[in-house]
Amino acid sequence: MAKRDSIHPDFSLEEAALARGFGRVAGVDEAGRGPWAGPVVAAAVVLDPSCIPVGLNDSKKLTESKRESLFDEIMNCADVGVGIADVERIDQHNILRATLWAMGEAIAGLAAPADYGLIDGNRRPDLKCQCETVVKGDGRSLSIAAASIIAKVTRDRIMIGLAAEFPAYGFERHKGYGTALHQQALAEAGPCLHHRKSFAPIRVLLEATAA
Repeated sequence: MAKRDSIHPDFSLEEAALARGFGRVAGVDEAGRGPWAGPVVAAAVVLDPSCIPVGLNDSKKLTESKRESLFDEIMNCADVGVGIADVERIDQHNILRATLWAMGEAIAGLAAPADYGLIDGNRRPDLKCQCETVVKGDGRSLSIAAASIIAKVTRDRIMIGLAAEFPAYGFERHKGYGTALHQQALAEAGPCLHHRKSFAPIRVLLEATAA
């Protein structure tokens, strides 16, 4: 039997919820839990079963150009909500709570309320609708895969915008992740206001600078 990871996402989880009487099923995913800088972005997507873009998959398995193309298709044919938790919220509440908050904001941002949520991962946000968590959901559910693309492209665009404002860090290249380039930039320029001070590498650097 093939491993689940080798199978493309499908609409079976959505169909199961629809068969139980839930009219609008939203896939929910996030991008940016791990980086040292920038916000965490969540997206919620309610797909139209009669108009599902071809090629939806976990955003990490797609090229940048394919993500951009699918982003436009999803925005044109689906109901999309986005939630953004900034660095201040991440530092104040921790990354998990900030992520769950952003997921709630994404669901709330849909044009019409969702009846059911398919949440990527194993932790569920506090939602007004019923929901279920789906581990590795972006590889199993087309709606979650669509949400992963919206979240990833939205966050990448934010980081490219920050790169123009803070050119010393190369945000356009690593999107805030802890690459060697980012580490070198931090050593030379120190953290900026968009770095997550609660994350250990940034916190240690700030403590060393203050000592």
